Amino acid sequence: MDALKSAGRAIIKSPGVPRHTWGTSKHEKLPENWTDTKETLLEGMVFNVKYLGMTLVGQPKGEDMASAAIRRIVATARAGAKKFRKVTLTVSPKGIVITDTETTDLIENVSIYRISYCTADKTQDKVFAYVSQSQFNETLECHAFLCQKKKIAQAVTLTVAQAFKVALDLWEIAQEDKSKKARTCCTCAASNGQTEAADAQCVPADPETHKPSGMEEKLRRPLFSASLSSPSPRSNPTRRRPIKHDSWDVEDGLEDAFSSNMETEETDTGK
Repeated sequence: MDALKSAGRAIIKSPGVPRHTWGTSKHEKLPENWTDTKETLLEGMVFNVKYLGMTLVGQPKGEDMASAAIRRIVATARAGAKKFRKVTLTVSPKGIVITDTETTDLIENVSIYRISYCTADKTQDKVFAYVSQSQFNETLECHAFLCQKKKIAQAVTLTVAQAFKVALDLWEIAQEDKSKKARTCCTCAASNGQTEAADAQCVPADPETHKPSGMEEKLRRPLFSASLSSPSPRSNPTRRRPIKHDSWDVEDGLEDAFSSNMETEETDTGK
């Protein structure tokens, strides 16, 4: 717990620069203990993927809801007949930062408190998607991304889930610190004979008024959940290989394979 507190306070004061990037190399594999490294997560786990699109949904979570939303997004993406935009996802306890891989322009900074669900789709197993509340209104949006491998889609999902857990831990640590400061204040005031003033200072405030804006109520009663179609990537212990930043150029034919996969699915469904 002390290590987590120390790491938590460190990221609050001065977030580190992301150093770990996944999805950039065709042959890159995840290390065995990647999900256990809180320090890595606090710095920010980076994934290079391709953005498929977004659709509105009526529920904050649910596997069936997410699968239907992904089908709509994929159908729209295929109809557009355009190359998918290369984006970089930086996942940390603060949320998901989405940037353009080629220009490094910020696309969106999604607070962890706005995210209610994430999944590695069962049918399109290279697709990662998350559901979040719009930053402009209360509508719910499902965003989908194409990963190079099934394991990368699973890795993003697990990373977001762990980021939420760490965010909850950090929130609880912050509450503990506030409580300790309040008790210290009361003790000092009482020792100086200012009992009445101390009593006034120690009246508990309404906890709802001290929560950050957004969807932080989930931290007490979490809305967030994650869905995986198969076991964790940790079941296949491997070592990380050097990163090749141009590998997406080699993999540009992935869209064709992706489309072929969709056509095969539709043919099977029609039988």
